[in-house]
Amino acid sequence: MAEQEASGLQVLLHTLQSSSDKKSILTILKVLGDLLSVGTDRRIHYMISKGGSEALLQTLVDTARTASPDYDILLPLFRLLAKVGLRDKKIGRKALELEALDVTLILARKNLSHGQNLLHCLWALRVFASSVSMGAMLGINGAMELLFKVITPYTQKRTQTIRAATEVLAVLLKSKSNGRRAVNRGYVTSLLWLHQDWHSHDTANTYVQIRRGLLLCLKHISALRSGREVFLAAQGMEILFSTIQNCLDDKSMEPVISVVLQILRQCYPKSPLPLVTASSAYAFPVPGHIATEPPCDLPEEDFEDDGDDEVDKDSDTEDGKVEDDDLETDVNKLTSKPGLDRPEEELMQYEAMCLELSYSFEELESKPGGDLNSEKTQYENHHHILTAASSKQHCYNKDQSSCGQEREDSVRSSLLCMVKTQRSTVHLGSKRKPGVNPYQNVQSNSLGRDSSGSEIPDIQASLKADAWDIDAIFCPRMSASFSNSTRTGEAVEVIDKLLQTHLKCVPFHDPYLYMAKARRTSSVVDFKMVAFPDVWGHCPPSTTQPMLERKCGVQRIRIFEDIRRLIQPSDVINKVVFSLDEPWPLQDNASNCLQFFSKFESGNLRKAIQVREFEYDLLVNVDVNSTQHQQWFYFKVSGMQAAVPYHFNIINCEKPNSQFNYGMQPTLYSVKEALLGRPTWIRTGYEICYYKNHYRQSTAAAGGASGKCYYTLTFAVTFPHNEDVCYLAYHYPYTYTALMTHLDILEKSVNLKEVYFRQDVLCQTLGGNPCPLVTITAMPESNSDEHLEQFRHRPYQVITARVHPGESNASWVMKGTLEFLVSSDPVARLLRENFIFKIIPMLNPDGVINGNHRCSLSGEDLNRQWLSPSAHLQPTIYHAKGLLYHLSSIGRSPVVFCDFHGHSQKKNVFLYGCSIKETLWQAACTVGTSTLLEDVNYRGLQFGTRELEEMGAMFCLGLLILELKSASCSHQLLARAATLLSAEEEALDQHLQRCSSSSGSAPSELEDEPACMEEIDYSTDSSSDQEGSLSELDRRIQECASKKDEGEEEEETPGQEGEAIP
Repeated sequence: MAEQEASGLQVLLHTLQSSSDKKSILTILKVLGDLLSVGTDRRIHYMISKGGSEALLQTLVDTARTASPDYDILLPLFRLLAKVGLRDKKIGRKALELEALDVTLILARKNLSHGQNLLHCLWALRVFASSVSMGAMLGINGAMELLFKVITPYTQKRTQTIRAATEVLAVLLKSKSNGRRAVNRGYVTSLLWLHQDWHSHDTANTYVQIRRGLLLCLKHISALRSGREVFLAAQGMEILFSTIQNCLDDKSMEPVISVVLQILRQCYPKSPLPLVTASSAYAFPVPGHIATEPPCDLPEEDFEDDGDDEVDKDSDTEDGKVEDDDLETDVNKLTSKPGLDRPEEELMQYEAMCLELSYSFEELESKPGGDLNSEKTQYENHHHILTAASSKQHCYNKDQSSCGQEREDSVRSSLLCMVKTQRSTVHLGSKRKPGVNPYQNVQSNSLGRDSSGSEIPDIQASLKADAWDIDAIFCPRMSASFSNSTRTGEAVEVIDKLLQTHLKCVPFHDPYLYMAKARRTSSVVDFKMVAFPDVWGHCPPSTTQPMLERKCGVQRIRIFEDIRRLIQPSDVINKVVFSLDEPWPLQDNASNCLQFFSKFESGNLRKAIQVREFEYDLLVNVDVNSTQHQQWFYFKVSGMQAAVPYHFNIINCEKPNSQFNYGMQPTLYSVKEALLGRPTWIRTGYEICYYKNHYRQSTAAAGGASGKCYYTLTFAVTFPHNEDVCYLAYHYPYTYTALMTHLDILEKSVNLKEVYFRQDVLCQTLGGNPCPLVTITAMPESNSDEHLEQFRHRPYQVITARVHPGESNASWVMKGTLEFLVSSDPVARLLRENFIFKIIPMLNPDGVINGNHRCSLSGEDLNRQWLSPSAHLQPTIYHAKGLLYHLSSIGRSPVVFCDFHGHSQKKNVFLYGCSIKETLWQAACTVGTSTLLEDVNYRGLQFGTRELEEMGAMFCLGLLILELKSASCSHQLLARAATLLSAEEEALDQHLQRCSSSSGSAPSELEDEPACMEEIDYSTDSSSDQEGSLSELDRRIQECASKKDEGEEEEETPGQEGEAIP
């Protein structure tokens, strides 16, 4: 049957080319038109594959070259050619080879006074010009001059033809050679004049598409430096700005507004960031590295051109097939074991980190049933850990034991029971409206009630703001010894009093221990202050927070305000109010501006510039010893007014997209809220968007490479209290000191009769901070040979996190993992009894401490150093790899190695690896990829710390499921699982089925990230720059074919052409 169809089509095409009978040709064209007007594009592509494009082009050439071209044939032929050519990527090349390009251009010239004939010629030219090289060829042959004869000032006649001409011209101007030709011939001024004329007369917005076509011509010309220069000289920015300033909300003007904004963004003069250097404000002497002069940003002339010298690219080539470079395509390329990258004798040092393999556990025999919590024997180095006996000396307002019991109760509740309820507390429908204050029932006075309903004492009475240094209170010093000021000593007393009267118990947190640990934390600039939220602690909100519903148009308003600064700078303050680069104090507490601060652990804010009264440009610091990786921010802000929208623009972000474009919000911590009993980081902000701005890194600062672009994250915040002190962060902060505090408290909290918990130091970092290594497993039942043998032969699981400092969510997941593994949950108990967990919870402590986003103090991404790490420059990676080597050398290679990360552009929880097949091949594992399924219950949520910690616990459940489903799972483990989980087997089965069904039947619209509502970039290839979709042109061609001319396209004599273009 297919052969018959093919032969029938080929007969039609052959007859079309060979026949000279008008009736036969029209019949064939009608049959082909009817055939291609129904069904899908598959028919058109099939016809193309059988030489359909060539047949139509040849018929066009033959018909046009007759003494009197027959337009009864040419018009349906042009319509069919346009329809087919839109799907044929090589139509331009074919038209050139068959001389149809020149023929169509000649026909267009002959029909300047005949609207319908000219319209059809323009449709064909538009299709041919879709190839940039063919567009350049048409430009050489005078196509642009022809089009400017068609594109007249405002008229209500021949508007379809004028629209088609503007669209063809826009396509031609994608060619850089045509763009340069347009600049040299003064077309920029002409196009601006034409746009103004149509805009001023088309008050009913009837001909928006013609105006859009003219703007697209300007957009493509302004992609060239010479085009931008002429555009700016012709006052193009001012003209287009005034065009749309009063119609941003007019839906009918949408096609015009979107292109105007792209042109304005593209032509906004590029400039360096307002920083003295592209390097970090912090410097650290790396061993063996010679210090060099930091690169400075240079004037605009140094910026690389956007492509004037680029060769025209031919877009008619076949779609390139993406090569699958995954090694799984060739298993023969895989290497089962990498070679040792160090002397074998070096591995002996890691025996001290695996004492569980040699420890005799004599106390199990000598002190049967004895108290293993003896502080003297086990914790003589942990005297800062709070105990029930010592809680009074810290004057807690709640008993520490009850606090611990509250947390323990939450941990003890079975994870599988939680799964069985399918997290029924998650309500995706509870969308919070943008702009609504996230704090519920908050009053701006100083009285309130905590979350339990207890009355809170008067805050202002405690603080007496007129007498106390508010910065010293809300960003306390680590020790009064840092200053001899009486004022500082008094502030410490106030802090101590606040801790006694206002502190809400935060599980696994102790402010006094945190302060003690902070004194031992080494930073590049020797931080003297600690952030209030880190000392005070964080309690997760009681409800989940859905993704913020973003309104369309937010981005364009912010961009419009950026452009207004350039064109109407009269109201711009442009005052630097905070800078790490300036040695003198910049902030005046009496001035009408916010106060900023970031010199504390994990803090990152380099500079703050007051733009307008309630708007600030912020710049974050690049990673230490680097000129890039700026994304993470964490800073203190104070001196605000309540119920006033403040706009913050972080103008030097570097990633090309962000989850801030898809409903994620920054996090905020209010000190006054914490003192009212709500110590909580919450998601906040509205009018959030993330987009490419006009700042560039100079080629000199980039080491000769093309200067990179920067992006702006902008958001508005309405603070809950007057004169509050708040902290804003990219994500929930989790400092190195918080980790060290947590590990000590966690060690103190475990039941040492059941849990083997040991802290070691993997190594010292470049900055002189110990990198902790944690070992967790179950204690042996006794020190008998049988029990010790079982203990020492448990397989290892290795888990690491936070190699990238800016991915603080990884630490919260790790926190959940650690707390779950030491809990009394039956899954945790089973995991401990069958595995030894080696955990490195923070692979990059120095980066975390100093507010880096991605690198260590050496300025290197540690996650790219695993192949050949240096013991001096990347010690944590070197020794983590050494530990893995050691385990492998003694025949104890871990069954699982997992590194926790965050991701700035992806949602939910997912796995990365070399490849699934390679990973399973390396592990000699038979588990198929179908086991890796998504739990869709997190969709639609902004992850809070509660959800992140839950993910850490769920990860542990996943480890158990992985082991139970593996072929190597022992009968003993299966038996233990059956015994311990017998009451939960139904929940376990339900969980597996739920994940499978959820993954298999998820709605298609949830499978992929929805498109951003507005363009992040403004390049000529952006998605909003499609000069009419296939369906739109198809519709216009179909309408033209289905009805006769109704008079709109009136023919004009040569003497009736529009007035001349100035």
